[in-house]
Amino acid sequence: MWTSYRSRIRPVGGPSAARTFAPMSKRDDVLEQLRRLGFDEADADVLADHFLDAEARGRSGHGLARVDWLSSLPDLNPRARPERVLAEPGFERWQGGGALGYLTLAAICSAQLADPPAHARLVVAEDCFPTGMLGHWVRRLAEGGLVAALTATSPPRLAHPDGGPPLAGTNPLAIAVPSSDGRPLVADVSMGRVTYGDVIAGTASEDELVPFGADRAHKAFALAVGLQLLVDALAGEGHGAVLLVARPEADPVPGLRARAAGVRLPGDR
Repeated sequence: MWTSYRSRIRPVGGPSAARTFAPMSKRDDVLEQLRRLGFDEADADVLADHFLDAEARGRSGHGLARVDWLSSLPDLNPRARPERVLAEPGFERWQGGGALGYLTLAAICSAQLADPPAHARLVVAEDCFPTGMLGHWVRRLAEGGLVAALTATSPPRLAHPDGGPPLAGTNPLAIAVPSSDGRPLVADVSMGRVTYGDVIAGTASEDELVPFGADRAHKAFALAVGLQLLVDALAGEGHGAVLLVARPEADPVPGLRARAAGVRLPGDR
């Protein structure tokens, strides 16, 4: 039952979780850069957490390269704030209001942890871009004891494997499952062979932005299109995100780790 499982969870998430990504000097440098862009202390902290977490996990395309990239955004508005415009027991709708998608997802995660659903809740975010490393956000929810699945859209970059114009974003899907041992499983997969972040970081070219899978790339393309239309149908025009968050009724991760016998599982360092 939920109550007995929940009692074994050791929540370690929250706004200040896991701030051991980098030496303080590097963190201070990142915070100073973000403050110069106009972000206040709280938002700079959220962004630094994300970028340094990405670097620590080998996801440089979502890491420090993004700090300079932010300054190139023509509509960057550091003072914008996301808003929850609809709240029902099993559904929420948020509007980014011009805020960075990172900050919209951070606000959504904080809201879910502060008031978890009785069973499950679907959260739709409009005007939510860029969203970064989605695993960062679902990990935070799982560390707080919640199961989470998150997807988000981006500019069209993936064409059909047979050719033609780009029809879908790389549209990652991230899933996190909490664990009574304090080590949630986090799977975070983009549907592209590389991400646009890899292009920004200089580790890949735009020509490599194709569905992953080589001669089976139609599978990744199908997922990219399906996720694109799922978010478009729920969030409307522009880029958006869709989150499913729920209370777990079981604790499957420790058993999987035991069967894996030391094999590295998704999301592990």
